[in-house]
Amino acid sequence: MSALLDGRNVLVTAAAGTGIGFAAARRCTEEGARVFLSDAHERRLAESADELDAPRRVCDVTDEEQVRALVDAAVAELGHVDVLINNAGLGGHARVVDMTDEQWGRVLDVTLNGTFRMTRAMLPHMYEREAGAIVNNASVLAWRAQEGQAHYAAAKAGVMAFTRCAAIEAAEKNVRINCVAPSLAMHANLEKVTPPGLLEELTAREAFGRAATPDEVANVMIFLASDLSSYLTGEVLSVSSQHP
Repeated sequence: MSALLDGRNVLVTAAAGTGIGFAAARRCTEEGARVFLSDAHERRLAESADELDAPRRVCDVTDEEQVRALVDAAVAELGHVDVLINNAGLGGHARVVDMTDEQWGRVLDVTLNGTFRMTRAMLPHMYEREAGAIVNNASVLAWRAQEGQAHYAAAKAGVMAFTRCAAIEAAEKNVRINCVAPSLAMHANLEKVTPPGLLEELTAREAFGRAATPDEVANVMIFLASDLSSYLTGEVLSVSSQHP
């Protein structure tokens, strides 16, 4: 710990459970930040917030009213928000020929549209202060093909493109927007929603012969949220050891 976020206020979406969001929130706390947690799952959010002794609010990022209420609540509780970590995303497994409009739309609405809604709601606050950093969570699947992941890959590619364009607009107000692109970060919830054998296959492709931990992805998010990355905006940092 190096107090990289000492005195900063951070809002994290999809921060409940055992995945990247909670790891990012915990690492922010360890680096000196005050965190405000959000998630669509009320029980898991309460457990995570209690563990970090952090304020919280339930929010479904597909609902504009809930998104606006979350940003207002975080600002009211913390005084201001220095960093937004857009971690909310939804996966799934379906071949294109079998995929329904509902499956396609739901993944894009949570993963891409949710990132847009949260960013749009937060930017006026950061613009007014002429300071801030936003860290989005993308995926290497935006670059690499994988069967059954067309909706997720399209959404994450959209997050990358959105990050680059939003960053150009925000630069004039001294707000930085970047994203990470993990390959495979192992946690309990991932195992529950992945077809049998797939995680073992994906792990075998990694150069280190293992998946990343959520902390290893969160550490890169901390870097992008901190002053160590003060000249980076519109960038995508791959958190991966996967072979091409």
